[in-house]
Amino acid sequence: MNNLFTGLIASKTRIKLLIRFFFNPKTSSYLRELAKEFNVSTNSVREELNQLTSTNLLKSEKNGRQVHYMANQDHPLFPELKSMVAKVIGIDKVIESIITRLGDLERAYLIDDYAEGKDTGIIDLLLVGNIDQYHLNDLSRKTERYIKRKIRSLVLTREEFEEFLPSLKERPRVLIWKSEKE
Repeated sequence: MNNLFTGLIASKTRIKLLIRFFFNPKTSSYLRELAKEFNVSTNSVREELNQLTSTNLLKSEKNGRQVHYMANQDHPLFPELKSMVAKVIGIDKVIESIITRLGDLERAYLIDDYAEGKDTGIIDLLLVGNIDQYHLNDLSRKTERYIKRKIRSLVLTREEFEEFLPSLKERPRVLIWKSEKE
C-alpha cells in the first residue's frame, strides 16, 4: 500500500477505513464486517473507528445491536479527503486517461468492490456508449501500469444497458462520469 496516505498515516487499518468510507460515502459498515474484510482484529478496527469518530470524520448510528459507521459528509475536510482517496485508488487517472478519450461514451460507472470503497486491485468499469474496444484495451493497459491496478471493463450500448439495469440495481455502483450531451 505504497501510496499518498502511507507517508501521512502510519496505521494501515486507518488508511483502509478512509478508503472504504470516503471513496463512496453512501456506504456504511459495522465493526465485525470491517475486521473480517481487512483481516485484522476487531480491537484494532475499533481503535481506529473510535479515533475517526472522535474527530468527526466518521459518524456512527446504532442499528439493532450493531453500530454502523459512515463518512461524515458535513465535515469541513470531507471534499479534500474524498479527492485524496480517489487519487490513492487511481480513479482520477482512470477518468483522465481512459474515459475522457473514448469518443462516444454516455456514462461510466464504477461497480462492485471499488464502488463500495474496497481496494481489491481490480477496478470494474461499466461503460455505456459506442466504444472502440481496441482503443479501450490499449488505454486500459497503459493506465494499469501507471496506477498498479487491473482494469476490467464491461461495455454496453444504451439498449443493452437498459436491459442490464435491473440486475445492476442489486450491485454496488458509483457514477463516475456522464456525458454533457445527456
